[in-house]
Amino acid sequence: MEPAPAAIHGSEMRQEMNLNERAIFDYLIRPDDSYTSEGVYWADLPVAKRVKFVGSYDAKEAGRELRNIGRMTKADPLSPIAYYFKNMVLPGAGLGLEGYVLFSIGNVKPLFQKAFPACWGKMTICNPTWIAAVDYLEICGIIVGQILVGILGDWLGRRFGLIQDATVMFIGLLMLTAGWGVSQNGWVVCYCWSLFVYGIGVGGEYPMTATSGMENAVGSGKISTKEDRLHRGRKVTSAFLMQGWGQFFNQAILIILLLCFHHGSGNAPYSTVATQWTYRVSFAIPAVGTLWLVYYRTYKMRSASKQLNAAKKKSKVTGYDTESLRLTFTYFGPRLLATAGGWFANDIFFYGNKLFQSEFITVISPQSTSIMPGWLYNLLNVGVSLCGYYLACKFKALLHLYHFAHDPAAFLIDNKLYGRKKMQMIGFLMDFILFIVPAFHYKYYTTPANIGAFQAMYFLSSFFNQFGPNAVTFLVAAEVFPTPIRATAHGFSAAVGKLGALTAAVMYNYISTQQKFYVVPWFGLMGMLLTWLFLPDTTGLDLKEQERRWQYIRAGREQDYHGVAVHPKHLSLWERVRGVGKYYDADLDYKQKIEEMRSDWEASQGRKHEEKGIHHDDIHDDSVWSSDVSSYFEKTSRSPLMEGKEKYDSSSSPDRDQQ
Repeated sequence: MEPAPAAIHGSEMRQEMNLNERAIFDYLIRPDDSYTSEGVYWADLPVAKRVKFVGSYDAKEAGRELRNIGRMTKADPLSPIAYYFKNMVLPGAGLGLEGYVLFSIGNVKPLFQKAFPACWGKMTICNPTWIAAVDYLEICGIIVGQILVGILGDWLGRRFGLIQDATVMFIGLLMLTAGWGVSQNGWVVCYCWSLFVYGIGVGGEYPMTATSGMENAVGSGKISTKEDRLHRGRKVTSAFLMQGWGQFFNQAILIILLLCFHHGSGNAPYSTVATQWTYRVSFAIPAVGTLWLVYYRTYKMRSASKQLNAAKKKSKVTGYDTESLRLTFTYFGPRLLATAGGWFANDIFFYGNKLFQSEFITVISPQSTSIMPGWLYNLLNVGVSLCGYYLACKFKALLHLYHFAHDPAAFLIDNKLYGRKKMQMIGFLMDFILFIVPAFHYKYYTTPANIGAFQAMYFLSSFFNQFGPNAVTFLVAAEVFPTPIRATAHGFSAAVGKLGALTAAVMYNYISTQQKFYVVPWFGLMGMLLTWLFLPDTTGLDLKEQERRWQYIRAGREQDYHGVAVHPKHLSLWERVRGVGKYYDADLDYKQKIEEMRSDWEASQGRKHEEKGIHHDDIHDDSVWSSDVSSYFEKTSRSPLMEGKEKYDSSSSPDRDQQ
């Protein structure tokens, strides 16, 4: 699609539309999930009417989804499970495996400290620097992967990035499973570098999973899909949700393996043999899944780069789109600050959540030498986190049946009245409150009498982290940027986020636990402010509108775009203050879209005419353009091709016309 003429006014329309043509164009340009029957965009409605419109359509959509589930179940009771696996599990399989392995590192460390105390505990025979490097090198590898594969994903394509990620993760898992040394210190060194290699593959999963999931949610035709507008957030965050399941299964499998190899007991002392079997088998299990992932991405995801290739073709770019990178910093720099800064603040909190666990376990079981209480509480915490994930993005249709008159306040990732931005701000705010309270009443909450309240804050902080910034940062870091640079922007944002994790890992080694509680809450406040100022709300925004706007920006005509991508609802506070929203004009955009469709239609007719070269009649394509649209463009076109067609039609013989 090339940008339309700068302004198309009603007086310039070549011929009035009839009622059928108007209805068809309304259907194509103003879909009923975003516009009222009068053609008013949902964000332009007064508050009361907006609430009614969104609530009623969400209820209608929920009913449709439930009826589809019912039909699928009736035809085949297992088909809904197969659908969920194909559309939710497979896109996030890489992140699920990554969540399993990375959180295994923290889970097995207490076991190492108990089974190898001279190395991992007292560090008398192992270098303390290398013990500390277990955390640092893992994060450094992830940062390298996020930036490197983000760039490669925009340069060589999404499919290349996806295959490369799975391959590198498989190699890293082989190293983790088989690694050893001539001494325990040599084993630690090998362990560290294995994590670095695996981290590179993991880092690439972030931009590749987000961008491929988002671009697969967008239809490839001229008209955007309802699925994109209504369920894009749910689809993308469903992939990220697999990370939580990876954590859950890792902890559960570690518990089972330790019981199997430690004579049915989870209590100390732990033998080195049982420890070795437990951790190595726990790494071998995801290695099998990762090898299958290499196969699946190689042979079953051949069209993963389709949207990127189409965007490059429009911009006449073959390699890396450096011009788009420059324009992204020029026009979307504050958005990058919001996505990267928000992710940085979130990862400080994500790691800070572990502070609660160690403290209340110490109070509850002060004499315990077993690692089982920590593992069991971690399993419970991951379960609470999964609730936050699901409440953020899943099964909205089911909850419509009974909660809040078909418009629940829980499943809000795609709800136009709440959406990504509010969810992230409230998540940050709640985490700030839940950390600041124990910070200034630390001794009170860590006494045995009040440890229950401390536990409650622990679980709530975990819940609001998932039901907020941890899910939203992954989504918006891809959603608010154009296709040609999407993986790079997402990878950069994720890398800055991991710098937050690295900051926490380093900082926590040099300050006391209470000092950590004094420091951590302010990052929640920082994340909330960055979100409020610089992050646009893309809930309900048609991403093809964002791509339309990008084409105008690339053509140096930002001021000529008048669509909903510059509606104040979909702009950040900073962008609104700068006046970006002044270009929004619904009526002018409607006429402009018709002219863009005309240009696409004439181009398609020209291509077909060149390909067939025999009869002008054969250049129609009713699978894309309806007869009413085609007839309207034919009678109002000034294209030489159409003029030739008219001459041909007028000179056609009656015999041929009857054929």
